[in-house]
Amino acid sequence: MGEYARSLAIADGAAAHWPGGAVRFVLSRAAPYAARCPFPSTLLESSPTFHSAAVCALIEEWRPDVVIFDNAGRTAQLAAARRCGARVVYISARPRQRRKAFRFRWMALIDEHWIAYPPFLAGSLGWFERLKLTLRRGVRVRYLDVMLTRARATPGPPDAPEECGRYVLMVPGGGTGHPGAGDAVAEFVAAARALAATGVNVILVGRAVDAPDAPDTPDTPDMADATGVTGAAAAMPRLRLLGPVPQSDLAALMRGANLIIANGGSTLLQSIACGKACVAVPIAGDQRERIRRCEQAGVAIAATLDARSIEAAAQGLLQNAAALEALAGRAKALELVDGVSVALSALEALLGADRGHGSLAGRA
Repeated sequence: MGEYARSLAIADGAAAHWPGGAVRFVLSRAAPYAARCPFPSTLLESSPTFHSAAVCALIEEWRPDVVIFDNAGRTAQLAAARRCGARVVYISARPRQRRKAFRFRWMALIDEHWIAYPPFLAGSLGWFERLKLTLRRGVRVRYLDVMLTRARATPGPPDAPEECGRYVLMVPGGGTGHPGAGDAVAEFVAAARALAATGVNVILVGRAVDAPDAPDTPDTPDMADATGVTGAAAAMPRLRLLGPVPQSDLAALMRGANLIIANGGSTLLQSIACGKACVAVPIAGDQRERIRRCEQAGVAIAATLDARSIEAAAQGLLQNAAALEALAGRAKALELVDGVSVALSALEALLGADRGHGSLAGRA
């Protein structure tokens, strides 16, 4: 779930919490989601990281109460927010950005440092980080755990197979966007068809790969990456392939599944947060370590990016009820919290009761 999707989830939460507030995004004009951002946006020629002058000018002109830098930012930009009296939040999603946020120079500019993943993935605070927090008081560190949109109040998961209440949910994500993983969605679809052929109910949310006449749907970070699928796969009664699914519906589908097969990105964490057994498939280099840590914690099993490996891992769990239940039980025991709630609590503390109708600026 890239930085934009995480920021969008927080912005949606803030807009609902403070109906009289204002939110503005600073985005690259070239980003596929820029034209569809539901909030007022300032569009730059490329990543805001490379346009400090424009970002600083916007901050000085708009004078927001809070500026959120999501896994990116320049010292000059943080300093501009501080000069204008804004509270500064920095979100780190990778070790390098986490180290940057713990530099004394940045700690003097940051009010809140939010770590994007739970401690068992991102690592607990080290002794040197704790020492720095003692020496540079005033910086609050929080873990966002997982961004999990609450499901709609519907009788059941949308578009679930009617034949049976048990189904496997497969969410490959935007695999074609990762170097070396261009066939990720094709492997997921092949595994889905193989599982369905054995009588397993399968719902797959993913890009159409076996339908040359299917329309091309651009990536939408706040929605599961998918297009409708036609052809032979769609004719299989045990296989349901969905089009674009809002995160609220995806959450409902996750909660209704008895097994989830996902990539090693945020969907993996969402599956664990729903307390579901999960097979994790790496479609990008940084996902392998994340999956390894989930395996180490006993909350997921890994499969390689190969249809046979994915099917074998799924069948191994589906045919072993005790293992399936144990995996789900350990996932529930982690008790991952909703990162949007964590963010809103932090923003409320930063804004204070008398500033609760202010403005927020977000960068992705």
